[in-house]
Amino acid sequence: MGLLDLLGFGKKSKEVMVEALKDGAVIVDVRSPAEFQGGHVAGAHNYPLDRIGSQLEGLKAAGKPVVFCCASGMRSGRATSQAKSAGITAYNGGGWMSLNGIVQELKESH
Repeated sequence: MGLLDLLGFGKKSKEVMVEALKDGAVIVDVRSPAEFQGGHVAGAHNYPLDRIGSQLEGLKAAGKPVVFCCASGMRSGRATSQAKSAGITAYNGGGWMSLNGIVQELKESH
């Protein structure tokens, strides 16, 4: 396992995340509302990182995996750790623009 795998950015992690997206995972953008308004993945929910703790029970109750994103992958990595600690199947989707590209590719392939 390489460093990228440990950080949630490895090839295997990406493949698993893509499968989760195909299966209807919830996308959560943990940037500020102003950042989110400047652009985001279509259909993403905006739960800023400083308030993510109060959203975890609702995310868990939804019963779906969660893919977190932000600007670079750092904040989404922290949110992913918090969600996993709460028993949620969670993935670090990294930067929202990269994740948006993956989501678009999935839409085009269907």
